[in-house]
Amino acid sequence: MSLEATTANVVEKAKASDALGSTIKFVFNGGEGAVFLDGTSGENVVSNENKEAECTVGIDFSDFNDLLSGKLSPMEAFMGGKLNIEGDMGVAMKLQSIF
Repeated sequence: MSLEATTANVVEKAKASDALGSTIKFVFNGGEGAVFLDGTSGENVVSNENKEAECTVGIDFSDFNDLLSGKLSPMEAFMGGKLNIEGDMGVAMKLQSIF
């Protein structure tokens, strides 16, 4: 799946969820890019900007797509060491509301 298709998938999931109230960035191991989610304005806004976030999650691009498709749960990804979380862990825990 391309970064554009993955981002579109995140947009769909983010719109269907309550605003996170914070910012989170997914940085893909291997340099495939980033997905930035800003949930501070009452809605979740998704972009491919690589800017500062309250929480940054490093993950393989294929694992991220597995999260989006439901093949991998956020808890399994965390417990399996597939997520490298930097910053506010509380923000990372909110991911289950989107995935």
